[in-house]
Amino acid sequence: MADAMTPSSHAHAPARNTRISGVGRLLVVVYGILALAATGRTAVQIIERFDQAPVAFTLSGLSALVYIVATISLVARGSAWYRVAWAAISFELIGVLVIGTITLVAPDLLGAGTGSPFGRTSTVWTVYGAGYLFVPLVLPILGLWYLAKHRPAPVPLDDAA
Repeated sequence: MADAMTPSSHAHAPARNTRISGVGRLLVVVYGILALAATGRTAVQIIERFDQAPVAFTLSGLSALVYIVATISLVARGSAWYRVAWAAISFELIGVLVIGTITLVAPDLLGAGTGSPFGRTSTVWTVYGAGYLFVPLVLPILGLWYLAKHRPAPVPLDDAA
């Protein structure tokens, strides 16, 4: 009975994912909420009025997909998922900057009324996410900062091979 709790019994325990502790958990929660919000919004827009702004609604769908991938990749373990998180969150930042700028400079380029952050044809990234209190603008910056500070541990090379 005493040997059940020996230190060697913990040697094979799975490694804890340090990216989702502390602030990482908050990032995952916010990404999850944004993924649900963007997916729900996109579904309604596409079902009810896709013909009004097909480009904007397609971009809404893309943003929803990016938020889903970012959420999953922040939770998943391993260096491959870490790279996926970097790619998804970098793409998100570029997307919110490009779409935000387009909706300020040429608001009807993506469809009539897409320049209003609270309009029926706006996207999550319209005017840098103003309709979502600029969370879509701030979140990828925090996400990239967090990933830079929480790199996965290097995998040791097997000298026996």
